[in-house]
Amino acid sequence: MISIKTYKTIIITTLVLVFGSFLMVGCDDSNELPDRNYELVWEDEFNGTSGDLPNAANWTYDIGNGVDGWGNQELQYYTDRPENVSLDGGGNLVITAISEPFEGSNFTSARITTKGLREQTYGRFEARLKTPFGQGLWPAFWLLGVDVNEVGWPQTGEIDIMELRGQQPRVISGSIHGPGYSAAEAITKDFEILDSRFDTDFHVFAVEWGPDFIDYFVDGRLYQQLTPQSLPDPDNWVFNNKDFFIILNVAVGGNYVGNPTDNTRFPQTMTIDYVRVYQ
Repeated sequence: MISIKTYKTIIITTLVLVFGSFLMVGCDDSNELPDRNYELVWEDEFNGTSGDLPNAANWTYDIGNGVDGWGNQELQYYTDRPENVSLDGGGNLVITAISEPFEGSNFTSARITTKGLREQTYGRFEARLKTPFGQGLWPAFWLLGVDVNEVGWPQTGEIDIMELRGQQPRVISGSIHGPGYSAAEAITKDFEILDSRFDTDFHVFAVEWGPDFIDYFVDGRLYQQLTPQSLPDPDNWVFNNKDFFIILNVAVGGNYVGNPTDNTRFPQTMTIDYVRVYQ
């Protein structure tokens, strides 16, 4: 017979283990970490002088308001000004959203991409970054198919490695968009932390992508595995045999996060320590 003292010890130990696991991830994730022996292909550590623009060999810019808020009713005007995107001199790239009238918009920010410069099929795509905070802020680290101008969206395919609603600083989402599963119907999963916030500490966000899988990680923790069988129709898997490029941006407002309020403080920044790509 188990003594009351031993029984209490078992219960307490179990609760500690369960609660501790929940505190780390806040979701029912997997602990199976695949070892795919990736090798580093390129990286940007964002070293340079404060105020410099990011390396032109790696990054270009989307400029403007996207006519209709880039399809999401966003409010910002994206620029290539150092005020909105520049190195901080300490090994980081900073994307800054500012409340200011500019070219007919009430906010400015930046959206940088590797399109035409750094494009790749399959591999591991990783960034270490800290997000902004506040109602109406929408930071994202994502991939888009290189044929987007030819076939359109969502047929090109989109891999959202990390996006966050600024009003929920402990929750990020990882999603894919494609034909039959886009916008509100995207295949997505949240990752929540309860002992930290994504705007107060740096965290590492990554996907590992192959012909028939996309695995999602936060700080080395695997929390989502997607395959063609994850889709309503497996034949609509558009993530094979095609290059994708990286996008980093901070949107303001839009149908994903809602608009800023009087309590939203500006300027707001997304600080990126590095971007690394493996194959």
